[in-house]
Amino acid sequence: MREGSGTVAGLLERRSGRRGVMVAAASVVVVLGAAAGTLTAYGDGGDDGPRGAGRPHPKASASLVVPASAPPPSPSVSASASVPAARPKPSPGRTARVPRAAAGSTGLYRHPDSQVLDWVRANPGDPRTAVIESEIASRPAAVWFTEYDPETVTSRVRAVTSGAAAQGRVPVLVAYAIPDRDCGGASEGGAPDLDAYAGWIDAFAAGLGRGEAVVVLEPDSVAQTDCLDAAVRAARLAALARAGRVLKGADPRARVYYDAGHSAWNSPAAQAALLRQAGAASAASSDGIFSNVSNFHRTADEVAYDRRVLDALGGPPGLGAVIDTSRNGNGAPADGEWCDPDGRSIGSAPTFRTGQDRIDAYLWVKLPGESDGCKGAAGEFSPSYAYELASS
Repeated sequence: MREGSGTVAGLLERRSGRRGVMVAAASVVVVLGAAAGTLTAYGDGGDDGPRGAGRPHPKASASLVVPASAPPPSPSVSASASVPAARPKPSPGRTARVPRAAAGSTGLYRHPDSQVLDWVRANPGDPRTAVIESEIASRPAAVWFTEYDPETVTSRVRAVTSGAAAQGRVPVLVAYAIPDRDCGGASEGGAPDLDAYAGWIDAFAAGLGRGEAVVVLEPDSVAQTDCLDAAVRAARLAALARAGRVLKGADPRARVYYDAGHSAWNSPAAQAALLRQAGAASAASSDGIFSNVSNFHRTADEVAYDRRVLDALGGPPGLGAVIDTSRNGNGAPADGEWCDPDGRSIGSAPTFRTGQDRIDAYLWVKLPGESDGCKGAAGEFSPSYAYELASS
């Protein structure tokens, strides 16, 4: 938090003028039980932080979501080399793309349960509450599904998509259970092997319904493959291609986006080559790419980078990109720090109306205030960090 920020009322007045274009967005959390969901978010404008030494970028912690049931089994050390055949086969008629104008006419969905909303409700007298509620809790954020829970994931996805459909809004869901997730780093976990992952994706897809939805498919899963040997890497990319086909086959109106890392990570040509193997250039499995998840790079840098990746990727002309703008208001730290760096700020609000060619949406994928693991436990909400981001 900057010194001399003044009163809460004054801060709200100043920020309301500065962020007049921001739309409502909220937080990302899953509640227990079959009826519980995860949250979704939409955002606008943002930055992604540069690669830190030994750490490509901030990770979305697996602890972002409260387990819906008993703890998942421990993942295996390496992914299975075999990729199962797609179980639900999409029919040719179900792979046709929905015009983007139709999706853009509907607002993003704010899930009613989140860590930040819990904190706001429990702390009405805290001097930081008004700022955190106005700048973060009122805005929609993505819903993360991080547990390997094939028995419950269908009902939890359905709780989110049905809630969004009841309001005529579009949910943003993050599928995050790939084996060898985060190369064994802070966000390690996921399914025990690729056969198990295929079953989890089938169950995830079964909860989508038939409404509009945005699926952010496995952050880091394409950009961060250097820890895998060639055979396991190829198997993962094939599994991701299958996942996209299953998701779009289950819900023809779902838009599936693949991991492009961020503008300070892999080159556009190298990232596009990996994405092509993962199915991102096929209309049967993909609507395009996402970048800057849990990072801080400026929106302008991500727009330019994503367009270069799309150019190198090829594929149908309708492929686009979505950008995580949740914490990129001040850009990335010059020293490459990725873990709750000081001096950052929330970015542009989530929206489908980006005004940028080939950029489909700005989203809040990482909820501002949920720690990377330095200003609190990874994935846990820190009111002091949230206030710092919201008042910078």
